[in-house]
Amino acid sequence: MSSVLGDVDDDLLHVATFNVRRPLPRLLTRSVDRWDRRRPAMMQVLSRESPSLLGAQEVLPAPALDIRRALGPSYARIGAGRRRRGQGEGCPIFFDQTRLELLEGRQLALSDSPDEAGSRSWGNPLPRAMVVGVFRDRRTRSDLAVINTHLDPFSSRSRIRGAEAVRREVRRTGLPTVVMGDLNAGAGSPALAALQRSDLLLDAWAVAAERVTPPYGTYAGYRPPVRFGARIDWILVTTDIAVERIGIDARLEDGVAPSDHLAVHAVIEVPQ
Repeated sequence: MSSVLGDVDDDLLHVATFNVRRPLPRLLTRSVDRWDRRRPAMMQVLSRESPSLLGAQEVLPAPALDIRRALGPSYARIGAGRRRRGQGEGCPIFFDQTRLELLEGRQLALSDSPDEAGSRSWGNPLPRAMVVGVFRDRRTRSDLAVINTHLDPFSSRSRIRGAEAVRREVRRTGLPTVVMGDLNAGAGSPALAALQRSDLLLDAWAVAAERVTPPYGTYAGYRPPVRFGARIDWILVTTDIAVERIGIDARLEDGVAPSDHLAVHAVIEVPQ
């Protein structure tokens, strides 16, 4: 099986967002959701795709090691768990160090106290965070910022305030920026409106020169993918980034879905 995007030109970047679905106790899961079944499929798809930048969500410590192993020894990550001491589930960024030099990396709580890990403010029952990386492309010498997040599924207010916090961070970097994540919100939602206000960020799917797959809904729930379903997993870009190709990977690995979400992949060109 080949990459969902096909061959990628050397001067372009392959980026992806993927909610890998956290492992749950065996007694609480259906067979299709069991980690021992999904883990090999997840590792196989990541090994094959090997995006230069991966924004992952619902990542616990053990799966984080599996992701690193699947991507290969040249990959590193930024971002820890979202709780007070960096414990628990997180939304790290994995990146290929042979292609990208990390210039700045930090994690911020999505709250009124962003520097206080584990803090909550806006009605979300669990802490939420965003991970921010600033990179230099070793090949093209271009600088770009990448933000990965996972907005709250329960509170609309929290999603809107979280989106506003991400948008402020995009403005702070002042760089070509990619925002990735499971936003738990579809096109036209208040959260997406907050992110895209004043056309600061564009939907990579909408502006791509080529879409290599149908517009599947990205939360499949282990069912066959739905065309024109809600895209709640997003890649957004500032207006100075060109999106060459984009696709939503609905394929199974030896008959197994690696997650209840579908990964979104894009090939982008960052201005020099």
